Amino acid sequence: ISILLNSAILSSYFLNEKLNIHGKLGCVLSILGSTVMVIHAPEEEEVTSLDEMERKLQDPAFVTFAVLLTVIVLVLIVVVAPKRGQTNILIYILICSLIGAFSVSSVKGLGIAIKQVLERKPVYGHPLVYILVGILVLSVSTQINYLNKALDMFNTSLVTPIYYVCFTTTVVTCSIILFKEWSSMELGDIIGTLSGFCSIIIGIFLLHAFKNTNITWSQLMASVAKEPSVP
Repeated sequence: ISILLNSAILSSYFLNEKLNIHGKLGCVLSILGSTVMVIHAPEEEEVTSLDEMERKLQDPAFVTFAVLLTVIVLVLIVVVAPKRGQTNILIYILICSLIGAFSVSSVKGLGIAIKQVLERKPVYGHPLVYILVGILVLSVSTQINYLNKALDMFNTSLVTPIYYVCFTTTVVTCSIILFKEWSSMELGDIIGTLSGFCSIIIGIFLLHAFKNTNITWSQLMASVAKEPSVP
C-alpha cells in the first residue's frame, strides 16, 4: 500500500500527473477493498516440502486455473495488446496481473526449496526447482516488459493503483485455489472478501471512467456552498 501511495504522490510532483477527485476516491476505495480481502483471506495451508508443493501444483483445480490464465494471457498478448494496448489502460495491466499468479507461486515453491537447503536436505536433483526457476524468470521478465509499456503510455497515478488491485485479486484467488483455502472460510470471511472485491471494482471504475473529468475537491466544495438552502 505504501508503494501505491508513494507512486501516486511522487508522480503528481515530478511527472505533473494529477488525480481528480474521482481518481483519489477510486484509489482510496481500491486500497481499502484490497486490504479487506487480505484481512479476510484464510490462513494458507502450510507446505513444508517440494513433494507436497508438487502435489498441490498437480491438483486438477489448480491445473485448470493455470491453463485458463495461460490462455487468457496469450490472447491478450497476441490478439488484444497489438490492437488496443496503447489505448486501453487495462490490457497491459491485466497481462502483468494475471502472470503475477505464476511468479508468486514460483516464489513460494523456491522459498520452500531454500528452506530445505538450509535444513541440509537434498533438493538440487528435484526437477520442480528448475521448473519453478524457469517460470519465475519468464513471468517476471514479461511483467516488467508490459508494466513498463503501461507506464510509458498512461498516467502513473492511474497505472499504479489499478495494477495493485488487479495483482492482489489475482494472487489471492490463486492462493485460495492452490492451497484449498475456501474449505476453511467462515461466512463472515466470505462476506468480507466479496465486499472488498466489490470495493475494488468500484474503485477501478472511478479511476478509469472519470480520468478525463477535471473536478477538484475545492471546485466540488465551492459548488456545494453555492447551492441555495432549502427553507
